[in-house]
Amino acid sequence: MSPGALIFVAMLGVALLLFLVIGVRLQAFVALLLTSLFVAIAAGIPLDKIAETIQQGMGSTLGFIAIVVGLGTMFGEMLRVSGGAEVLAATLVKKFGQDKAQWALSLTGLIVSIPVFFDVGLIILIPLVYGLAKRTGKSLLYYAIPLTAGLAIGHSYIPPTPGPVAVASLINADLGWVILFGAIAGIPATIFGGVLFGKYIAGKIHATVPEYMEIEAPKHELGKEPPRFGTVVSIIAIPLVLILLNTVSTVILPEGNFLRNFLTFLGHPFTALMIAALLSFYILGIKRGYSLDEVQQIATKSLEPVGLIILVTGAGGVFGRVLVASGVGDVLARAMAASNLPIILLAFLIATAVRVSQGSATVSMVTAAGIMAPAIEAGKYSPPMVGLITIAIASGATVLSHVNDSGFWLVSRYLGLSEKETLRAWTVMETIVGCVGFLVVFIISFFV
Repeated sequence: MSPGALIFVAMLGVALLLFLVIGVRLQAFVALLLTSLFVAIAAGIPLDKIAETIQQGMGSTLGFIAIVVGLGTMFGEMLRVSGGAEVLAATLVKKFGQDKAQWALSLTGLIVSIPVFFDVGLIILIPLVYGLAKRTGKSLLYYAIPLTAGLAIGHSYIPPTPGPVAVASLINADLGWVILFGAIAGIPATIFGGVLFGKYIAGKIHATVPEYMEIEAPKHELGKEPPRFGTVVSIIAIPLVLILLNTVSTVILPEGNFLRNFLTFLGHPFTALMIAALLSFYILGIKRGYSLDEVQQIATKSLEPVGLIILVTGAGGVFGRVLVASGVGDVLARAMAASNLPIILLAFLIATAVRVSQGSATVSMVTAAGIMAPAIEAGKYSPPMVGLITIAIASGATVLSHVNDSGFWLVSRYLGLSEKETLRAWTVMETIVGCVGFLVVFIISFFV
């Protein structure tokens, strides 16, 4: 099949995926598999090899992502149930002072959403926003926008949350570089999209606590006293530090060095997250009076909502594998090279197009990574550059959240905003965050 025909097949595949997700409202996992089958058949992969290709794509992706997401989710749920997230928020607000509560909430959102999903983090922390708004008389948006900006950035930019982990798995990015560049891009994105825009939009829209949300702050489960602030920060930091040490060791220590091998072992996401999960079980659980049965119950319950995320990510791996096996990947790689557009910009634009079309940030990241993976592999980019591309994809999957995104409606409900007000506040904030984050990694890419 000619290169032009293969590119046409790839475009049809993306169009079919968007039609199935948006028009038919088919579940994303099934839609990705059906699209992969269509592309495989249309591109001429032998029929007796298609099932094997799908199995290879699913297996190679889930071999990494399932373990990382599973361990990270148990760790995050232990943090939530123990009351650690609430302690973190309340302590930071107290230390920063009421006048700088915006900064405290941005930082809280950024830290909490590293191990905890966006929606869970918002639900846990929104009572703090309600309390501050009532006390000061300011618009809810003055405090909520910084919080949601931090949550959104942690959710999209910094592993072990599923989105960046999925992209890193699909394009073979080193998670240490992803964490480093995610933090570097995330800080200015939080400042511009969260603190500064929060002040601006609060002056335009005076949102008050909606009557249907007049609720008490949620209490942590099982009646135990919450952990200390330092304990919470330390446990969250441990896997991040171990992963970063692994990345640094590969740069400064020679291959075969014992210390490098040891840090590689400790800093692998499997080991780092296992250590964090076990520490959370003991320090946040057993040491504070939870029984082994209660800890097991918490860990087991935490895995219930992540099955879909894991399967969707695996299906994204299938899509990428089919593109490679069909030859579409090589053709796309050559086409991208001929376009003279930087690959980091292409990654951002593709993720943005999928995000606007179908809504879900995670699905957008997975789809964009699947499309870009062959070109990235063919280009033989350095590990830092692949880390930058990961954040570029995350940035594109963050911008322009609107009515087809569940996050849009979650924020609208908790802040009592109309659709128009949510577009002016939440959508603009997400777009600022994504664009600033991309601009940062785009500039860095010229020096890597």
